[in-house]
Order: sequence, then C-alpha cells, then structure tokens
Amino acid sequence: MITNILVWLSSIIKYIILSAGYPGITFLMALESACLPVPSEIIMPFAGFLVWEGKLIFWKVIVWGAVGNLIGSVAAYAVGYWGRRELVARYGKYILISAHDLAWADRWFQKYGQFTVFFSRLMPIIRTFISLPAGISRMNFKKFCFYTFLGSVLWSCFLAWAGLILGENWDELGVYFHRFDLIIAIAFVGLIVWWISRHISNRKKNYE
Repeated sequence: MITNILVWLSSIIKYIILSAGYPGITFLMALESACLPVPSEIIMPFAGFLVWEGKLIFWKVIVWGAVGNLIGSVAAYAVGYWGRRELVARYGKYILISAHDLAWADRWFQKYGQFTVFFSRLMPIIRTFISLPAGISRMNFKKFCFYTFLGSVLWSCFLAWAGLILGENWDELGVYFHRFDLIIAIAFVGLIVWWISRHISNRKKNYE
C-alpha cells in the first residue's frame, strides 16, 4: 500500500515539476516543510534527472528548492509561534505537554536551536516537522531562517546531485530512502513510548 501511495505521489510531483518548472519545485518543497507528506526524496532527485536531460539548470534547482523549504518552514514556525499558548492550555494534557516541558524546550532551542534546526534539515521525516517545535519554543527567527536555509541548500544539493548522477535511474533512490525512513519512524515511535511512560511515571510519583 505504501508503495502504491509513493507511486501516486511520484506521478503528481513529476507532473507539477514538468508543468511549472522551478516554481513547481519551490511549491512542492514548501508543502513538505509545512508538515505535509510530500517527500523531497522524490522532488529533488527528479529535478536532478531533468538537469541530466538538459531541461533544468543545477544551481537554480538547488536555490528554488531551498527557497521552497524556507517558505514552508516559516509557515510551520508561525503556526507554532502563534499557537503556543493554546497548544498547552487546550491540548497539553492530551498530548502530554506541560508547562515544565515547554520551559525545557525553550531552554533547549535557546541554547542549541541553531544546531538542532540545521542538522534536522538533513534528516528525512524529522526535517518535515522540526519547524513547528522551533516556533513553539520561539527560537530566534533570524537564526531559524538562516540555519533552515543553509541546511535546505545542502539537502537539496545532495538529492539533486544524486538524481543527476543516476540519470534515468533516479527513482531507485526511493528504495534506499524508504528503508532509512522506516528506521527513523521506528526510532520516533520509541521516543513517543518513552515520553508517555515518563509522564505516567511522573504522575504516579506526584500522587504517592
């Protein structure tokens, strides 16, 4: 089923890029960074393949892709920034986020935010959602934009270059990234389980 979904997404992505060119790349990469399931692992390698065919220019592909990432990331950051109070007040008890957790996240992003955002942009799955907690923690906006763009340039360059090198076989990258995504997804689920068990344990201690 997942394979069928990826094939369907791939056909849509290819159609948009072939129809709109560079703006299509920006649009798709913006959707991915706005926490939507549009994989850059298909977008940029296909754009790299079009560079191989001589239809696009490599450096333009990278810039338009990184700009798209920045646009989508700013949108997700804004949602987190302006929805911060409501998130904790209304939904905190349901998603196990307390005022203490929020304060910890604030300190983390103030101290390590630039490294967190930069390296997260180079990791599948995590890169799609990192902007939301950065906004919730109200990381310095200028630093957020700078490190987001820098990481996005490297990620876009790597994927486009891989598509360029593989040429007609660009879609083979999907197989490898799908396996890597699975590993990260399992690790992410493990983190959620740890987070829930931690909060349950703390609540029991408070009642004892």
